[in-house]
Amino acid sequence: MIEARGLTRHFRTFTAVSQLSFQVPSGSVLALLGPNGAGKTTTVRMLAGLLAPSEGEATVAGYDVRREPDAVRANVGLVTDVPGLFEQMMVPAYLNFFGSIYGISATERSKRINTLLEFFDLQAHRKEKMVGFSKGMKQKVALARALIHEPVVLFLDEPTSGLDPLAARSVRELIVGLKHGSRSIILCTHDLDEAERLADEVAIIRQGRIVAHGTPTALRRQATGETLVRIEFAVPCPEALEVLQAIDGIDTPRFVEKKDTGTLPSGAQAQQLLVEYHAAQPKMINPQALARLITAGAQIVSVTCETSTLEDVYASAMGTGSEEQEGVEKAGNEVKVMTLVEKEN
Repeated sequence: MIEARGLTRHFRTFTAVSQLSFQVPSGSVLALLGPNGAGKTTTVRMLAGLLAPSEGEATVAGYDVRREPDAVRANVGLVTDVPGLFEQMMVPAYLNFFGSIYGISATERSKRINTLLEFFDLQAHRKEKMVGFSKGMKQKVALARALIHEPVVLFLDEPTSGLDPLAARSVRELIVGLKHGSRSIILCTHDLDEAERLADEVAIIRQGRIVAHGTPTALRRQATGETLVRIEFAVPCPEALEVLQAIDGIDTPRFVEKKDTGTLPSGAQAQQLLVEYHAAQPKMINPQALARLITAGAQIVSVTCETSTLEDVYASAMGTGSEEQEGVEKAGNEVKVMTLVEKEN
């Protein structure tokens, strides 16, 4: 389990992360979304025991990140956006080295290494140095390294970056399997579709603060309480607007242009082939609307419902101003510089 309460990190006068609070229970995935410089990596570094918080508290796998950072690091697996491999080594030796650090017996290390090499399709490359590996292959090795000690908590920063579609699907399936194995997982990703498919909850971070947090479904619902409903007719139905306007709960019904009208005449009749409206409770409204339209003689071909996507939620949370985005990226670069200065000092 992961729990953060008021987690904050200052770099001199700059606040990279401010008052973050959330929980990631065992068997669940939290996706952290946000632009570069938003504070995602700093948050993960604090939770992984690599960077001390300036304020606030956090426990990971039952250990306090301030008082027990060594125990935290021993119980988490971390995959960063830059793998940082010892590229002159071969994969088995590399994984064996990390397995020994975690105190795994030689017999168990050998078993786990073979299992991971097979899973990530690296068996054919076990005698090659990693310096010649592609970005995708290096990412696979980084994932194998993070899993060698079978951690109860995983931090994954862009885990499918650089992977081919089949490998990326395997990694997503692995994440789902790890979640079902009662692990707590934090996933940093720019792939909104990936976040929606894998995450139980999503936290959108902007300038170090959480600006939206909840399940993907709840976030979409908060973005707009209405569903856009489109109904397509086989032949023009001029009575559709009058029928729909008489139903309580239907908002702004209107005909919209259907681009592909086939051999039907253009103009007003073609525009009467497709109608759309908004409804806050489509499960209650749509059956009434369809029944009345059919009674009025409508020949319905299809009904589609559209709600806000996670991309819409993200865009709304981020704002559309280019100045704000530039400010966030500038802040991220400032954090990187300050981190290097602190290390040197």
